[in-house]
Amino acid sequence: MSQLPAAPTRKIYGIRNCDTMKKVFAWCDEHGTSYEFHDYKKLGVPREKLVAWCKVVGWKSLLNTKGTTWQRFDPKPVITAQGQAVTLMMEHTSLIRRPVVEMADGRILVGFDPTLFDSFVA
Repeated sequence: MSQLPAAPTRKIYGIRNCDTMKKVFAWCDEHGTSYEFHDYKKLGVPREKLVAWCKVVGWKSLLNTKGTTWQRFDPKPVITAQGQAVTLMMEHTSLIRRPVVEMADGRILVGFDPTLFDSFVA
């Protein structure tokens, strides 16, 4: 009797064509790391998920103010509360930093740093 492959213990959220995500995919391939991928440009991210992430890492960690989407805003939005940030990220999913990695045990990692990935994801 053959066993089914184990379900990935991590889910990676991001945008497939993002340069950072390409580095993440390459890192996972090089390290034989299995994952489930969720493209939030195509599939979106439910409000409840964004709120849950904010509770763990804070909305300021999730909101990408360095990318081209943010740079196109004129004037720049003034964000003073989590609800405003979540609404903006839902309307413009490319404002969510990439990647967001959810582990089965509830831990969350935002952004890509190979050293952190070595200790967190591997």
